[in-house]
Amino acid sequence: MSWDRLQLKPQIISAVQRAQLRSAQEVLCVSGPDLQKVTGLSRSDVQDLLHAAAAACRARLPVTALQLQRGECHRLESGLRLGTGCPVLDGLLRGGLPVGGVTELSGESGAGKTQLGLQLSLSVQYPVEHGGLSAGQESTPPAGPPDATGAMYICTEDPFPIKRLQQLISEQRVLRSDVPPSVIGGLRFSDHIYVEHTADLDSLQVCLSRRAPLLLAQGLVRLVVVDSVAALFRSEFQADDWLERNKQLLTFASMLHHLSQEFTTPVLCINQVTDVFNQSSSSVSSSSSSVSPALGLAWANQVTVRLMMQRLQGTVVRGDQSSALRRLEVVFAPHLARGGRDVGVWREGLRGVLDPA
Repeated sequence: MSWDRLQLKPQIISAVQRAQLRSAQEVLCVSGPDLQKVTGLSRSDVQDLLHAAAAACRARLPVTALQLQRGECHRLESGLRLGTGCPVLDGLLRGGLPVGGVTELSGESGAGKTQLGLQLSLSVQYPVEHGGLSAGQESTPPAGPPDATGAMYICTEDPFPIKRLQQLISEQRVLRSDVPPSVIGGLRFSDHIYVEHTADLDSLQVCLSRRAPLLLAQGLVRLVVVDSVAALFRSEFQADDWLERNKQLLTFASMLHHLSQEFTTPVLCINQVTDVFNQSSSSVSSSSSSVSPALGLAWANQVTVRLMMQRLQGTVVRGDQSSALRRLEVVFAPHLARGGRDVGVWREGLRGVLDPA
């Protein structure tokens, strides 16, 4: 890019060119102290550089808190949320996943992350009055089926759990007892989940830049799930490749935010975890967990809402079913207080342990 287009001091531009930083995006992938090392600039000059680079990358003007309060941000759609299908979890999330921004769900293997991803892929197909994002109404008009929308589920490591999905579909009347049976019976759940398998970052980029926008523009999809975000970045980059990995992470996050904002769509990214060696210094992990979401601060700064699922000691029993106890926690979110709810995984899906049967 032409650095002369940015309102920067000549000495800052010269230092950036000597450091062979070729774009504003590349500048934003480097921390302030590292920029001082590679450019030789003072701390104040580095701050000026970062502010100018951020302004150059910003696709639109920022939204103030007053504008949000007045409902002037179109992507919030008056606080529209995607419900989980469980009143306890919806209470924790103040209605469910926000339609604007990227929600991360991290946790250890077997914690229940994919379970929630599948459950949301079904929930999105319900009408808005039942916590979904579909335009369908209470009853099906004689002219044809309801105007249903669905989910795009992107698998990056494990095969798509089709058997578990079929079980969840068959148990929808148990999970969603608040919904009239006629509404549930009119939904063809499996017809509206579009599964993609991406084995590398190139195929993931093609999926997000071509196929996802097409499905979203046609109204066939209103939820994007990536399961999981860490798998490809961990397998394709070594520890010494942190700068290139961070650049790719920034590009990936930018694509997700663009899809969310352009099509008013919730994006759910399932993430792996890594051990926390110094719990007191970890500011982005759950306060009660010995693990932290993978991919570090470079990824954490791109996430709008961070949730964490933990598998706890103990078992909960309900009727003829038993489940290992889990806990869903809010780590950070601009509209939520930190907190959590205990949950169990049942035949019909994920439910809070306080959720009445």
